[in-house]
Amino acid sequence: MAKTVVAFRAEDVVLDFLSVLDATKDEELRVLVASTGERVTLRARTTPDERVAALASARAAAAADTRDAPVTADALRAWLASVGGTGPLEVWTHSPADDRRTRRLLGHDTAIAAGAAHGSGNSGGTVWHAVGDSPYLQFRADDERPLTPALIRAKLDFVNAHRPHLLGLDDPEEAVTTARVPAVERFFRSDPEERGRLYALMSSLDDGAATVADPWEFETSPYERERLDATAAWVTRWCPPGEGRLVEAGACEGALTRRLADKGYAVEATEPNAAFRRRLERAAHGPGVTVHPHGLDDLARAAALPAAAYLLIEMLYYGQDLDALRRLPTDRLFVALAPDWFDERLRPWLDADPGWRVRDRAELVAPRLESVCGARAHLVKRGSRGVLLERSHG
Repeated sequence: MAKTVVAFRAEDVVLDFLSVLDATKDEELRVLVASTGERVTLRARTTPDERVAALASARAAAAADTRDAPVTADALRAWLASVGGTGPLEVWTHSPADDRRTRRLLGHDTAIAAGAAHGSGNSGGTVWHAVGDSPYLQFRADDERPLTPALIRAKLDFVNAHRPHLLGLDDPEEAVTTARVPAVERFFRSDPEERGRLYALMSSLDDGAATVADPWEFETSPYERERLDATAAWVTRWCPPGEGRLVEAGACEGALTRRLADKGYAVEATEPNAAFRRRLERAAHGPGVTVHPHGLDDLARAAALPAAAYLLIEMLYYGQDLDALRRLPTDRLFVALAPDWFDERLRPWLDADPGWRVRDRAELVAPRLESVCGARAHLVKRGSRGVLLERSHG
């Protein structure tokens, strides 16, 4: 069986896959360093220390390349096919849910490429994902490997000797922190559905979230269903359907839109992400719903959709300029956020802006521990606080 590690940088091989270097020391191990495209062959019957030394002397160990996607999916597939020949492959790579975007994208693409390589002549194989950097999720691992003191020392020595500048780095993608030097390396196998959901879940701040339908499990999560039902009921208490149309900004795939339409509202649902918008158009069609491609800034700049109220539900997490809220053509804003985000982001803005007053606060759903992605992982859902703002005209 051909064995390989695909990692973003040379130090990742040491920090996340050192137990693999140890377990395969009697076999040849191929390493692809994706940030530079360098291939390193670690010879059979070499010790972990010798393998770490080989990585340290490779060009990739000293490279300062910062490209985000230097190895294409086609190149990954071709390389894995060449490594495996006609036999099975065993591949270790990053998690599709790694908190670092570069690593999760590589882990996601490598697993797809490995599957394609198998399909083009390789007789099966296995892809193992390192749990890696996962501050928000707790994973159910399939393989856990406690490291010996000697292996842990090898990790520390490698960073101190060859990558010391990473210890004081501010860049969240590249900094080496204590949590990123695990004393127990944990790995899991993932099928395409689970892998895609993990990748989408952790890509909520970029277009990767739309790679699967319902990435936040609005349709299946008890927590999310309770949150959406409570939000729809809260809106109804303060703005009955007969008072006019609603504009729902960032409607995603329409989970809340459908609930509001079922209550008799006319809803102008806006969603700038094209993939989400197509699903929204399919799922929330009907005489009471109109779909638009606008983002929040577009809505504020054009002021073309006056409404009885605007709904900004769980969508002020993406660095929007809150001053855009002043220009929305409505006197009522329903805003829902996790309580910590409300305290840190919205409250200071409200305190400094006399143009809006708080008419109502509602704790829509309390925090809850919940499994995600087929129980591969679990996390704390943070709760949701609703705030109804009314424009001050005095």
